[in-house]
Amino acid sequence: MSAANSNEVHDALDTIYRTESRRVLATLIRLLGDFELAEEALHEAVMVAMQQWPRDGIPANPRAWLISAGRFKAIDQVRRRARIVGSLDEVQDRLREEPLDPLQWDEQHLEDDCLRLIFTCCHPALPPEARTALTLRAVCGLTTDEIARAFLTGAATVAKRIVRAQTKIRDARIPYVVPAVDELPSRLDSVLQVIYLIFNEGYSASSGPSLTRADLSAEAIRLGRLLMELLPEPEVLGLLALMLLQESRRSARVSVQGDLILLDHQDRALWNRDNIHEGLQLVELALSSRRIGPYSLQAAIAAVHAEAPSAESTDWNQICGLYDVLLRVTPTPVIELNRAIAIAMRDGPVTALEIIDRILNRGDLESYFLAHASRADLHRKLGNREEAIRSYRRALALARQEPMRRFLERRLDALLCQGTVPKVR
Repeated sequence: MSAANSNEVHDALDTIYRTESRRVLATLIRLLGDFELAEEALHEAVMVAMQQWPRDGIPANPRAWLISAGRFKAIDQVRRRARIVGSLDEVQDRLREEPLDPLQWDEQHLEDDCLRLIFTCCHPALPPEARTALTLRAVCGLTTDEIARAFLTGAATVAKRIVRAQTKIRDARIPYVVPAVDELPSRLDSVLQVIYLIFNEGYSASSGPSLTRADLSAEAIRLGRLLMELLPEPEVLGLLALMLLQESRRSARVSVQGDLILLDHQDRALWNRDNIHEGLQLVELALSSRRIGPYSLQAAIAAVHAEAPSAESTDWNQICGLYDVLLRVTPTPVIELNRAIAIAMRDGPVTALEIIDRILNRGDLESYFLAHASRADLHRKLGNREEAIRSYRRALALARQEPMRRFLERRLDALLCQGTVPKVR
């Protein structure tokens, strides 16, 4: 194969790895019952692909090929370990339970493994914080540093949670299955939380050169649809609606140069009308049930934005009312911050700034860059130059996403280059 063709194959493999590796890993974890062994098998399968695909061509079903290669590599690894540390009967038994080669499986045989893995990671036997961290690591492939930033905690703490959760799953022999229908409701809250966290990492990446990760957003929506088929509860409908309505803005959120475009300045003609139409229908269904939860309320807020033909025509009074209800249902500092931003749009910066200062003075969200960025923006609008500069600097020190950092740097530079800022009346 020519060097050009070889480069094309390696580029294709890179793309396949980005889009398929987490599904491959989910299947290997189910087959092997061991997170560490499955990750080793995946990496070895990719190394084999790097050697064979430039010579033999890209297989018709790359995901199944990687699962098959990983499975055989795991068998070799189990045999090597067995010679060193004794019998590994349980893993060998798991491998024998799958008589067919993955290349012979149909798509449905592979499709549900990510959902199975999420339910395993969200098992009631695991502590709530460990469930989420493990899912973000196993299903999303996030690093411990990225997960720590999402949790506003330390990387060492996250690493310990993940290791303990993996050990608990192995030692307690927690099964890799979607629970029976009567068991689903008790696991639903955790599953909804991690699916939404997956989506959020795709919608606004916690770090890196890009604002978004389309692969994670698409995977979260796919999992949301699978979950809705299993359990069409109002909050499942609400979560799927929320993700679709937020995802509808993707094309308008980033400039050609890769810079962030705020909601008020987005070209709404670029919003995906199909996603909006489906999302609005799901919101209506969820709210009509009268069993309204936090995802349905957030979807209703997103629906108000989606229905406004322009930023100026947004019904901020309705949005503030929905946030009032949401804060009673889910009294978290992040919801309180979002409510304050909505109040700023309705009533002006002063009242909103008092709320944000109360949040920060309590010590909440001190490591959350958006809290400081929001405070900075309100002070900027009020003409409080020094306070705005101080908060922008704090936000910039905490931000890890390059488009957001560039946005904050431009705002900060504009303040540093002028002596006064026009005040908002």
